[in-house]
Amino acid sequence: MKSFKNLGSLAVGLTFLIISACTSSKKAIYFNDINKAEFTAQLESLEPVIQSNDLLSISVTSLNPEASEVFNSLNSNSVRPTSATNNISNAAGYLVDTEGNIKFPYLGSIHAAGLSKKALQDVIRTEIVKRKLLKDPIVDIRYMNYKVSVLGEVARPAVLTVPNEKITLLEALGLAGDLTIYGSRDNILLIREEDGKKKLNRIDLTSNQIFTSPYYYLKSNDIIYVEPNKTKIANASATRQWLPVILSALSLAVISVDRLTR
Repeated sequence: MKSFKNLGSLAVGLTFLIISACTSSKKAIYFNDINKAEFTAQLESLEPVIQSNDLLSISVTSLNPEASEVFNSLNSNSVRPTSATNNISNAAGYLVDTEGNIKFPYLGSIHAAGLSKKALQDVIRTEIVKRKLLKDPIVDIRYMNYKVSVLGEVARPAVLTVPNEKITLLEALGLAGDLTIYGSRDNILLIREEDGKKKLNRIDLTSNQIFTSPYYYLKSNDIIYVEPNKTKIANASATRQWLPVILSALSLAVISVDRLTR
């Protein structure tokens, strides 16, 4: 019986060693090479351009609230966006159609795709003044579908809605519950669409160069993918290879001990 216990303990120990391979602590820590430092944020290219299927909130105000109100009724387009929790809710706004246009009260069809929010604000303001519909109007535009996706080795993979239209890579990872211990911190994949093309970029969170990276601040529809590190891949492979062997050894040990004790 004592030999059975020894064999069982040995098998358990071997299983534990195989499944829990050591991870380098240096690879699990962010910003390894940073001490006291100061970095300048790169904000010049953050302003996105409006694209087809964007959903915009557009409000117009002036010294005459009653006259302004007619511009603030939402168009008849509505969408049913799916959230990270799979709850579906109605949301109405100015939907940019496939041709890049929006339908705006009294102004009709306005081409929006390819413009920044500021440029579209100027177009709407100029048209309202030119047609003498309001005096000194103030036009405010916000994205209703500004979002980033975080996938892979994070605690809570999700599609994150960003109400203030500004978010950093670190904030997005934090909202997703941070990387798991098995996340590859030195090889984060960021997928960004620019000029109609999907561009893949690699980011190293263990280096202080992240703070000067053009990808430190995220853009709408960015996708962050955290790959599993070598430890997880090795653990999964080793477990698949050795677990049947260990189970067979345990079965053989039980049979041998049972025969000896008869």
